[in-house]
Parts: sequence; structure tokens; C-alpha cells
Amino acid sequence: MPHAVDFATVSTAGLESSPVAAALAGLRANEARYFKNKYDHTFTVDPAGDARQSIDWVTRILEKERGIAIASPPLEATEFQVENIRMAYVFYESGLSINVMYTLEDGGKRAVGFKLSDGMEIPEELGAFKFARQKSKLAGTIRGSYFVIKNEY
Repeated sequence: MPHAVDFATVSTAGLESSPVAAALAGLRANEARYFKNKYDHTFTVDPAGDARQSIDWVTRILEKERGIAIASPPLEATEFQVENIRMAYVFYESGLSINVMYTLEDGGKRAVGFKLSDGMEIPEELGAFKFARQKSKLAGTIRGSYFVIKNEY
């Protein structure tokens, strides 16, 4: 059952099994606030079991583009379109959030972004990436990195 992410009252619902549940909930709320403010889009998430198609799409891109397999189990995911951009997010038990931004028109921006919740270590499978820090009122310190998608999905 999908549920809207409330960024006014941050909740760990759906993320309780994460060792950094509060920080991951803040990270999820930070994304919800961004999409509400920029696109007037209500950010909703589904439990991983109900979002296999979205998780499989993100997993396939990671594998084909960089040979990356995320060790942590996914907890929640979402997929939606804003303007001409297909977006997908997967939130993992470790505190990792992965998003895919895929512009639908040829030649548009396409990238995979990684965000690490405050308090988590960089996962071994992402050790080759450099992470920049950003402050968030909802999520504390977020560390992020990305790569450009080269193929069609």
C-alpha cells in the first residue's frame, strides 16, 4: 500500500529495521520536500515487496552501467514522472538511498544518484565513489555521489 511521505512530521514508518532509521526517514522526507516544492508532486513510497518493478529497473541500471550489486535489502521504493523526467528511488536497510533520474527525450540528463544517511558507512560496493557532503534540516548531513547513465533503459 503506497503512503505519502510527510516532510512536516518525519516518520520512520516502513524503515524501522534500518540501524539508521531516523536518519533514513529524514533523507526520505528531504526528497519529499524537494519534489513538493519544485514540482508540486506528492512523494509516495511502496514497501519493497510491492515495488519490484521499480527496484528491478534500478538494479538493472546499476549492474549494466557499473557492475554494482547492492548488498543491503531494499525497504521501500517509488517511481514517478515529473515533467519529462522518469524518477525512481530505492531506500535500503543500510541507510542508502539510490535514485535514477532519466529524462525521456533523447539527449536529456540521465544519472544515478547515491545518498548516504547520517551515521552509515560507505557500502563496500560504492567504495570507488567520492561523496560530497550537504546539510539538511530534515536529514542532518547527507553524503552524495552520482554517475551519468550512458545506455538506454
